[in-house]
Amino acid sequence: MALSRRTFSALTGSTALGLALGGSGGPGAPSAYAARSVPTGPAPAPPSADGERHTIGYDRYSLLVDGRRLIVWSGEMHPFRLPSPSLWRDVLQKMRAHGYNAVSIYVAWNYHSPAPGRFDFTGVRDLDLFLRMAAETGLYVILRPGPYINAEVDGGGFPGWLTATEGRARTDDPTYLGHVDAWLTQVDRIARKHLFTQGTGTVLLYQIENEYDAHTDGTGRAYMSHLYRKVRADGIDVPLFHNDKGRNGYWVPESFDTGGEKGGWLYGFDGYPSPAQTPPDWGTFGPGGAKGGASASPSTPGFVPEFGGGWFDPWGGAWFDGKGYAESRRTRDAAYERRFYLTNLANGLTLHNVYMTFGGTSWGWLPAPVVYTSYDYGAAIDEGRNVTAKIAPMHQLGHLLQRVPDFAKLDRAAEVKAEGLKVYHLANPDTGAHVYVARNDAADAVTADLPTDAGRVRITVPGEDARLLTTGLKLGKRTLKYATAEPVLCVTAGRQDIAVFSGRRDDMAELVLRCPVEPSVTRLDPEAAWVFDGDAALRVNVPLGKGGLTRVLVQKGETETPLLLIFADDATVVRVFPYDTPSGTLLVYGPALLRHVELRGSEVHLTGDVTETTSVEVWGPRGIDKLVWNGRTLPTRVTMSGSLMTTGLLPAAPEVRLPALGGWRMRRENPEAGPGFDDSDWKAADKKTSFSTTPVPEGRPVLFADDYGFHYGDVWYRGSFTDSTGLREISLAYSTGTQGLLMAWLDGEPLGTHRMPVPDKDTTVRQGTWAATAAFPVRDALRSPGRHVLSVLVRRMQHDQDGKGLDTHKAARGLTAATFDGASPKVRWRIQGAKAPDPVRGPMNNGGLYGERKGWHLPGFRDHDWERTAFPRAARYQGVTWYRTTFRLSVPADIDASIGLTLDDDPYRAYRAQIFLNGWNMGQYINNVGPQHTFVLPNGVLRTRGTNTLALAVLSEFTTLSGPGKVGLTLLGRATGGLPVTPV
Repeated sequence: MALSRRTFSALTGSTALGLALGGSGGPGAPSAYAARSVPTGPAPAPPSADGERHTIGYDRYSLLVDGRRLIVWSGEMHPFRLPSPSLWRDVLQKMRAHGYNAVSIYVAWNYHSPAPGRFDFTGVRDLDLFLRMAAETGLYVILRPGPYINAEVDGGGFPGWLTATEGRARTDDPTYLGHVDAWLTQVDRIARKHLFTQGTGTVLLYQIENEYDAHTDGTGRAYMSHLYRKVRADGIDVPLFHNDKGRNGYWVPESFDTGGEKGGWLYGFDGYPSPAQTPPDWGTFGPGGAKGGASASPSTPGFVPEFGGGWFDPWGGAWFDGKGYAESRRTRDAAYERRFYLTNLANGLTLHNVYMTFGGTSWGWLPAPVVYTSYDYGAAIDEGRNVTAKIAPMHQLGHLLQRVPDFAKLDRAAEVKAEGLKVYHLANPDTGAHVYVARNDAADAVTADLPTDAGRVRITVPGEDARLLTTGLKLGKRTLKYATAEPVLCVTAGRQDIAVFSGRRDDMAELVLRCPVEPSVTRLDPEAAWVFDGDAALRVNVPLGKGGLTRVLVQKGETETPLLLIFADDATVVRVFPYDTPSGTLLVYGPALLRHVELRGSEVHLTGDVTETTSVEVWGPRGIDKLVWNGRTLPTRVTMSGSLMTTGLLPAAPEVRLPALGGWRMRRENPEAGPGFDDSDWKAADKKTSFSTTPVPEGRPVLFADDYGFHYGDVWYRGSFTDSTGLREISLAYSTGTQGLLMAWLDGEPLGTHRMPVPDKDTTVRQGTWAATAAFPVRDALRSPGRHVLSVLVRRMQHDQDGKGLDTHKAARGLTAATFDGASPKVRWRIQGAKAPDPVRGPMNNGGLYGERKGWHLPGFRDHDWERTAFPRAARYQGVTWYRTTFRLSVPADIDASIGLTLDDDPYRAYRAQIFLNGWNMGQYINNVGPQHTFVLPNGVLRTRGTNTLALAVLSEFTTLSGPGKVGLTLLGRATGGLPVTPV
């Protein structure tokens, strides 16, 4: 492989285990580079599409990018769960600002493929656009296109049409592989334009399959080999990996045939430990062996492609006792993150992806049966794009791992014990720095003496929390002896080094700096205290959280380079942002979010968001004298710490007033229930065989919706027969996803409604397919000779996932059989579901309701002849009623307002509503099940400066009065700044 002088220099010292991918040998042709171990040094520069070739290798410690050690601190987000491309950039910028250097994304096959051989990567499905945004934001990309992704999406990401095809999924079945190859060809065509190795993007790693533990025999090995070879043949030359479900030791290097290629494969595993359990050791401190986590592959770096950043919630809210994702966020809070993520770091896991960092919305018919519309997940960035208190550990650790190179190469060190604490001790063999993780698994705080190489240090660890301590860490030109506060970053800005430390509010931080020569010390904020003692050490004490930042300037002594020590509590440190520019690194303090920095001569141009009143302070290259914030020049002064600081305050984001929703119009539908409805253009349900895993009743037609091309949303059946004279009861067997529902009419008269039970926490919370038989008595008035019509509406919900590789996504949806007590009529069935997929919103937006087929959900539909109405309503009716209104928003252009729709009613009332905003299906509300009541309306779908059309398709049972009750807009968050949003 020909190497440039730059690349050759960067690779000097790389281990023989590392591979340089993307060299001149052609697509996927790796070339091993050998020599001694890579020493500790600065991390690679933030990635971009820089037009230069790059190498990606690894040893047991970390990835090696251009010969430099890289710790991957990644967050998961799914573009398909945020159907507004303008907002992708918003989330990506929030991730970068808060310490992430990578974003991991699934690419959902069902989202992009409405039919065999048809693919859509336009509009909200523009993968190319997302990958460009990630590169422009400076984030690596971990690309995960399946073909199976799980992800709590319909069918685990398999397209609906795959349920009606021959061939066993997730095996080497040739029919299935043919469909897979067509899918991967389309994804890889886009991905290879964004490979970091080629300098055309920032795709760093690529996953094949996901949590594949179903077939680890020859069938599975052949399948994995096929995927590997296919991806390489498509020109993907970055390292490939698989995400092992639950640390089975499956699919480690050399467990399947890679066509002779060595070193292009990483072992990864996932884990979602409960807050109630002790953080597990899945690496250096673990039991080891094939099922010990990272120990299954000791020659590759510890890699956890998914680690719990929250947890999903089912219909009814069983996981969190009906409290929803707020409870997920409370139980998996910042302390959880410190306790569990620091344990991972201590165990040598240097590729760490938090699932989810932004959960988003499973809008339309996207969600798998196990979840409802919201996929907030309790993540650090909530569904409304608000950064929560959970971001603090991510911010602290992310910036630390990028800015302090010692953490990329740590070995297990001598055992350390402290009473009441679990202590991990690691050391960097090159720098001599020591790292201690002190974890408290008890409920009450523990104060103990921690033995360190710098002496005993007295620390307090709150209950169910953890602390990170370091000794011997280089802080620019000086050396830390120890600190009880946690290091966040160390940068050089201008002619001084700046080190930031943080901790819990009201902690008394103690920092001791090695000073062989007494320095000059200036206390820049009154909270700090310091003393130079006889042990050639400078001792600094600071109470955290008393006045924002606390600054101490250390000058002279053994070096002429000043060191600025900055102390902050968790709430303050998340407003400290480092930013690299071609002219040097800057450190910015104050705003809620820093999006971008650009130096223009002596001017510093900043863009970002403000939520509360704040000043702005910038440390940067010498000569800067002007701050421009979001296009406006701010008055400034130079501080004693060398920063440029505003003399005034930026105002808090102003209030955003939302209109009340009124002017509703309504119209009942389901004419399909009537005997005179013309169903002649419906499909005849007369098939005899099916590829479904659900058996076809002997001697009866296939009634499964998927077999007739109806894969998403509601489906109608009409069965015509003659003579109901002796008919006593009709039994309708049906199969759905969670919370499926069936309504039946005979000759237009309601027979009744049946719905599947609410999942319980112990036995059915993960159940994906529900089958039941609804038995309806037939009244005397409906028994007569002549023609009769049985009309059935099935809310089929979603396809099961296929986590076990058993084709469970092929379980039937819709009616499965109809039996008649007292009669044996010959029934001719017709079926109707959704029309052709929406060309803009895609195949998962619409179902088969009459109103959907007629466009009642679309903003251009004329509803002037509909009946006027108002909420609350209380009607008893079996069937579908539509409600429509318009509302206008006038949010100022410089305000990013996150807005939701909230529905609330007497929980006894049994009804559900599909929510359509400007034609987009934003989710399903089930009043008597919950737990979701507020639905996020993403900007772009929502016109924050213009008119919006809201439509509710309400399915009412006859068993109770039906609403809706209260329906209104809710402000979920606001900030001055934001980004321009293009309507979708």
